[in-house]
Amino acid sequence: MVDAISSPASTRRVAVVTGGNKGIGLEVCRQLAGAGVTVVLTARDEARGAAAAERLRALGLPDVLFRQLDITDAPSIARLADFLKTRFGKLDILVNNAALGAVEYVHDTDYGSVTSKEKEKLSGMDMDQRLGWLWENSRETYDTAKKGLQTNYYGTKQVIEACLPLLKASSDGRIVNVSSHFGQLRLFRNEELKRELNDIDDLTQERLDELLDTFLEDFEADAVDSRGWPKYFSAYKVAKAAMNAYSRILAREHPELRVNCVHPGYVRTDMTIHSGLLTPQEGGSRVATAALLPEGGVTGAFFEDFKESSFV
Repeated sequence: MVDAISSPASTRRVAVVTGGNKGIGLEVCRQLAGAGVTVVLTARDEARGAAAAERLRALGLPDVLFRQLDITDAPSIARLADFLKTRFGKLDILVNNAALGAVEYVHDTDYGSVTSKEKEKLSGMDMDQRLGWLWENSRETYDTAKKGLQTNYYGTKQVIEACLPLLKASSDGRIVNVSSHFGQLRLFRNEELKRELNDIDDLTQERLDELLDTFLEDFEADAVDSRGWPKYFSAYKVAKAAMNAYSRILAREHPELRVNCVHPGYVRTDMTIHSGLLTPQEGGSRVATAALLPEGGVTGAFFEDFKESSFV
């Protein structure tokens, strides 16, 4: 089945989706494959990733294949890039979906572990109330914050850097970073931080690294609140804000590519302990739509509910 997939000389579009074995990522793979794109579904766990790709092929989507990828592991990223170069000679679409919640969960993230009483309570809640419930069932530590930044920002950045030559080899290379309204700058209470992260003409990747180091120092010193960083799920919010800023820098530096961010909505996934309001299909469609925008479209943008929105 895999050997029948498009050759390097093919004009068929090729997409990579990180964290593609479940939730939003799996839906993005399904919807892109349904649109005629050859999809490389990646996941950290080899068995789960291979099984997910097989499930999609069983749905009549033959051009889905699996490659193992840990976005925090440089050799794993290099192996993926080498495979793409050898097999396809290009990459048309990179969807960066893999992420962590950057917290410890009181519950197992499998919805089956949540009691029927908790499920009943959730059913009567609006989004803000559900997010409050999620926070009450989470714990943010220095270790989870550091791991969250390493995965959600630096891991994603490493994948992008490794794939840039392949994206440039495409006639219409595009990067879609799965972001969140949690990354919008309105959540920062430090006006200087907000100004720097929104100053895309002057902001550099090096300065972003410095700001993230400062955040971790402030987190360790229990100074997140007093320094005006976002409260509640702070490491997740800061990592997404940094990825938004990095995406805008990339769009500025590589005008030949389309680089955009997408808020998929508050989705029922393991990361939200299935407390979200949207299904993975609904969240995935927001991401897939951005990945399939017409050639020559907007770059350096943030999308929410299928339309362009604000990073602020």
